[in-house]
Amino acid sequence: MDYEGFKKEIYAMTGIDLSCYKEKQMKRRIDSLIRKNDFSDYNSYVNALRVNSKLFNEFINYLTINVSEFFRNPEQWEVLAKDILPVLFSRSRTLKIWSSACSTGEEPYTLVMVLSDFLPLRSIRILATDIDKNAIEKAISGIYGYKSLENVPERFKSKFFTKSGDLYKIKDEVKNCVEFRQLNLLKDDYPEDCDLILCRNVLIYFTEEAKAAIYPKFNRALKKEGILFVGSTEQIIMANRYNLKAVRTFFYMKENDC
Repeated sequence: MDYEGFKKEIYAMTGIDLSCYKEKQMKRRIDSLIRKNDFSDYNSYVNALRVNSKLFNEFINYLTINVSEFFRNPEQWEVLAKDILPVLFSRSRTLKIWSSACSTGEEPYTLVMVLSDFLPLRSIRILATDIDKNAIEKAISGIYGYKSLENVPERFKSKFFTKSGDLYKIKDEVKNCVEFRQLNLLKDDYPEDCDLILCRNVLIYFTEEAKAAIYPKFNRALKKEGILFVGSTEQIIMANRYNLKAVRTFFYMKENDC
């Protein structure tokens, strides 16, 4: 079985289309994982994935590149708090917000903390989705190592976390603000009428063709003048093709339907 055959088998098993990811980068990661687990080729590895749930879960987690932390790129969160959210709240005090590749939960929980300066927690509702079920389960548990919290302001750390040894657990009052769901950005339906969508540090792994399919879907998921917040390496080239306009670096406003 060559890599093309492997991609077809993985799509049949998981619904994840590896053709939408940058091939050189993804193939290198997968080949490394196969060697690490002492398999000689794609065929033997696929057969093992079918019967070994631990191996399968490891593969999915590795494939979906769950690297996250609270307040990742802090200066961008500062722009969100100072420049973007006040404009959104000037239009409505009730915002529909979607964290679209939430990984293990640090991003939506960061968003809750930022929003707590504008609203009481009981008024905050965020939809958080990811393709990886295991990552979502970790997000729901809300337990993190100290490294994940390095950028959390002390006022939030003391207010919203409980420390136990080297671990930190996010408080239930924050967890209750977030609804987690599984969603595949490449093939599932998107939420509608969003005021703010976060999609940070995931599109970098997708091909240009995949991104060209995803950006119009984000456009349609946004309300007019809604905001798409992307990652620090993911500026949208010629955003006007998708009826998006850069309002600040990494922040794009929907102008019209795509």
